[in-house]
Amino acid sequence: MQPIPIRTTVVGSYPFPGWLEHAVQNLQAFGNADIEEMIEDAVIAAVYDQTTAGLDVITDGEQTRLDFNLSFYGFIQGIQENREAIRRWGPPAHDQRGKHSIVGELIAPKGLGTVKEFLRLQRLAPKGPTLKTSVPGPYTLSGRLMPNDQYKDRFAITEALIPIVRSELEQLVAAGCIEITVDEPSMSCYAYKEDTKRFVDIFNRTVSTIQGKCRLSTHLCFGNFKGRPVGYRSLKPMLPDFLSLNVDEVHIEMANREFAEIELLAEFAQVMDVAVGIVDVKNYYIETVEDIVHRIRKCLQYVPAEKLAVAPDCGLSQTARWAARQKLKNMVEGANVVRKEFQK
Repeated sequence: MQPIPIRTTVVGSYPFPGWLEHAVQNLQAFGNADIEEMIEDAVIAAVYDQTTAGLDVITDGEQTRLDFNLSFYGFIQGIQENREAIRRWGPPAHDQRGKHSIVGELIAPKGLGTVKEFLRLQRLAPKGPTLKTSVPGPYTLSGRLMPNDQYKDRFAITEALIPIVRSELEQLVAAGCIEITVDEPSMSCYAYKEDTKRFVDIFNRTVSTIQGKCRLSTHLCFGNFKGRPVGYRSLKPMLPDFLSLNVDEVHIEMANREFAEIELLAEFAQVMDVAVGIVDVKNYYIETVEDIVHRIRKCLQYVPAEKLAVAPDCGLSQTARWAARQKLKNMVEGANVVRKEFQK
């Protein structure tokens, strides 16, 4: 099958409908059946927005995940909730997110819940678009856990999480998921100060058993908590080591950085496909179709059309739904304009 030139895709998350945000704050008012119905309705809404936009690849919008990391901690034994943040007031930032204590061996005998998410999406989504599931990688997943005597530092915690994430990926493939993104934004955020070869080793061991069994990608960005980045926003520290990541596609944040270092996309494109973050999820400027066309043509100077995908910079969970909907619609329309140029 010929690859789709300039595939249109998303990272994973999508805004919650307003009523779901309200319900989450009042879950005690609902029964289990009510909650499951709300989740299905929210997934249907996310799927509708994505398919109406015309995306080639869609997700369930991660409508069951109340937090990028913390939602998964509920599936892992050995973690004690400790939501006390070091700062509660003032401008929103990562130091307002609480960390959790480790009180026992880290295991997840029932998995991390993504298989159920995928099967729900498979049941509710229309035929046509490719269905993708995103799973946080072990280094990123370790980010809100505090070391203890058993797990001395973040890397020790990461090592304990590798088999948990690996098993989850295996179960997704077994369930029929053909496209998986392993989210490791913490690796890109801290590439400037950590051992990037060690990052690559961690990642490759995590995905070793599913290589070749699905379309595998990774998402590298610089953080997006309440629209705020957290890391040193440069691709240079990632190179050349990240070129050894065992993936079919790498997703790279570009729009929020005004396409700085765009020439470095060519290095990634030599060894893998490249999904470029072409709309800015932190900005309420709605990129026009003309903006998208211009940006895609810029990317094509460094990445061949058959290896290029376009997407938002990051998940859309921190962007208002009205803006997310319009950004996706314009992104797809712009991609279609450029695609037609290849069909002449």
